[in-house]
Amino acid sequence: MTAGEVREGDYGTKVVAVEPGGAEFIPPGERHGRPLNLLWTWMSPNLEFATVFVGVISVLYFRQTFGEAIAAIVVGTALGSLTHGVLSARGPGMGVPQMVLSRIAFGFRGNALPAGLNAVIAGIGWFAVNSVSGTLALSVLTGMPAPLCLVIIVLVQVGIAFFGHNLVHVFERWALPLLAVAFLLATIFTFTAATPGAVAGNTGGVGGFLLTVGAAFGYAAGWNPYATDYTRYLPTTANAKRAGLFAGLGVFVSCTILEIVGAASATIATTQENPTAAFTGHLPLFVAGLTLLAIAIGAISANVINVYSGAMSFLALGIELPLTLRRAIVAGVFGVIGFVLALTGLEDAGEKYEAFLLIIAYWIGPWLGVYLTDWYLRRRQDEAALAGLLFDRTHNPWGGFAAMLIAMVASIVLFCAQTLYTGPVAAAFPGIGDLTFEVGFVLAAVLYALFGAKARRQLV
Repeated sequence: MTAGEVREGDYGTKVVAVEPGGAEFIPPGERHGRPLNLLWTWMSPNLEFATVFVGVISVLYFRQTFGEAIAAIVVGTALGSLTHGVLSARGPGMGVPQMVLSRIAFGFRGNALPAGLNAVIAGIGWFAVNSVSGTLALSVLTGMPAPLCLVIIVLVQVGIAFFGHNLVHVFERWALPLLAVAFLLATIFTFTAATPGAVAGNTGGVGGFLLTVGAAFGYAAGWNPYATDYTRYLPTTANAKRAGLFAGLGVFVSCTILEIVGAASATIATTQENPTAAFTGHLPLFVAGLTLLAIAIGAISANVINVYSGAMSFLALGIELPLTLRRAIVAGVFGVIGFVLALTGLEDAGEKYEAFLLIIAYWIGPWLGVYLTDWYLRRRQDEAALAGLLFDRTHNPWGGFAAMLIAMVASIVLFCAQTLYTGPVAAAFPGIGDLTFEVGFVLAAVLYALFGAKARRQLV
């Protein structure tokens, strides 16, 4: 790699220091940390109300019985956590963010499709979603107006993300004990008050099951495009399998537990319209207050990662910015745009969140199909050869871009089952639910593998 492709500056293990550079390769001398750290790095961001609400919508929106909801949550989360672990394991060896690694399959220009989508959805979309849940919780807890609470939440999130990698990891580690205790207490009281039999007559069936699988997968896999952002600083000697294991476990354990708690909470009768107030309404006063505080902190935990990785994805587009502050500048801009979007999401948050989760799966499924197929086809190439493609602006194969785009369009047009649009297949067979991400993944993988001799000749 040339000097411009290696991250410059002295950062090391500094915490209260702005991380220099952007999406460049991390040199060996700057590597630090251990795989175990990834357990709390990926648990804390999921100990938040957005995770809980995946379970809520499985019962209230997708009409699942409690048992069906649990099964669908486990399946969807397991799939998204498995891919997250597999992707994370590549970080120590390659030393670059996930969306830079995506250039191997998509090329420098073609990578604008997944990296651009992730920059918008992570840095702005997820930022807005989590800011809304944190804002509603803080408003209920303090009685302050929601717009003021939103300002407070956003300032804290952007401030941490602005400093960068090391502070993000430290914040997640210190947030975990409070979040774990608060949600453990909330879990105990929720299951005590829950009445699973109250939704035994739900009629979501197979369609509702697949919608829940898609939502759970979309939530867990929503972290996939960030995977190596948080393992690229690990030493090259770090055990890659352990890095993948702890990253995947962090996502699976936290998401599965809280989503099941959310499904249980949906069986408790409530008159509250505020989703966070509805979730905490049955809790003892002290536990409710602690849970609301945890929801606010959990939203911050999730969004410092969303803003940081959104900035990584934006920089993976190859846009030139001043070296020393390029990542920090982008984090600040995303925070402002996400704040404006969050203001519009304070109303009808539930329906908007349901649609958002499925939309995430719509693009991540095809992206994973291309990325994992390419990785398999290149399995005999050494990392040095692959590293040479990461910053090569002449590396522009067409197969990845075409396979992902075709798979996205075809799967969405035919199989989408949203309020604003329902595809002809979904409309003709409403019982099958929304198969968009499953079809998109398979179709993208098959197309990429079969795009002819020309595409395969570019796998060098």
